[in-house]
Amino acid sequence: MIIHSKLPKVGTTIFTTMSQLAVEHKAINLGQGFPDYMMSEDLINLVNNAMRSGYNQYPHTNGLPLLRQRLAEKVNKLYACNVNGETDITITVGGTYAIYTAFTTILEPGDEVIVFEPAFDSYLPNIEVNGAIPVTIELQYPSFSIPWDEVRAKISPKTKAIIINSPQNPSGAITNEEDINELRKIVEGTNIFIISDEVYEHLVYDGKPHLSILRYPDLAERSFACFSFGKTYHCTGWKMGYCIAPAPLTAEFRRVHQFNCFCCSAPVQVALAEYLLNEQAYLGLNNFFQQKRDYFQGLMAQTAFKVLPSYGSYFQCYSFDNITNESDKDFAIRLTKEKGVAAIPLSSFYRNGTDNKVLRFCFGKKEETLKAAVERLTK
Repeated sequence: MIIHSKLPKVGTTIFTTMSQLAVEHKAINLGQGFPDYMMSEDLINLVNNAMRSGYNQYPHTNGLPLLRQRLAEKVNKLYACNVNGETDITITVGGTYAIYTAFTTILEPGDEVIVFEPAFDSYLPNIEVNGAIPVTIELQYPSFSIPWDEVRAKISPKTKAIIINSPQNPSGAITNEEDINELRKIVEGTNIFIISDEVYEHLVYDGKPHLSILRYPDLAERSFACFSFGKTYHCTGWKMGYCIAPAPLTAEFRRVHQFNCFCCSAPVQVALAEYLLNEQAYLGLNNFFQQKRDYFQGLMAQTAFKVLPSYGSYFQCYSFDNITNESDKDFAIRLTKEKGVAAIPLSSFYRNGTDNKVLRFCFGKKEETLKAAVERLTK
């Protein structure tokens, strides 16, 4: 039997590779983005209570109605928008699933999608498996800002969508009002969709706001906004997220969704609906993670690594161009094997492997983990 692969160039992800290498060499893993501390005991207890109360069968395919209602109340309050929980929100198996389903909803063979690199690793395969073509544009290094003139040059009659990610993984960059205005000008009068990856919406630092696509009615009407409970509540292994889009777009999104996973974990949805009433659990995240970012930066100042700005997410990029001429992948592997610290080479987030001598570290860890890692890096 022969399979003609839809993703012939895709192998094991760099996250899996580096995590396996970290285990093999007993290294501290600052590569993959997941916390190493306990999540909320209250939320755990709410899930347990939901299970014991009998919420263990199929929930509604679109998501628990109460959860969608409370999400609508949350985003309407945060972003001064007008989202309807019944018609505009779908609960998904994580943010990555929401992004994949949005692409599958709109893409046809031959369509083009504007993608900014460095880009989260699921974007290109999501586009290609649907027979569409990623049109990549490199963010301007080292600020990782969007070169809007290049975007205009690469828009074509085949452009079906633009995917934006703020706060951005892996760079930690965020969009500003100028970016929003440029995006508005480019899509005005077109049939271009926007996929807005906002899984780190509450992890924005230095007093800067999160400019959700939902804030802007003219952009929201053509957008699929994708979010993650895992990033917000320190439970990445639950794989819970949601997609917000106008009713007509959501109706098509749900056509795909119902024949894929059909529905998501019932007891977890019951628990999340209750836990959303605790606003401080998400409103306090920016301070919580900024303290970790600043702590990590303070420790890393003792090393030869050069910090690059991070205004969001729980990732911090560091340049090592003054340390070695090795490729970022070779250096990351050597750091893991010889120094016992795993990081992700930034070239892995570029289709053509652009290597600016930068590694991405995750600072969403316990302070003792970060301290131990930097002690190894200072040797």
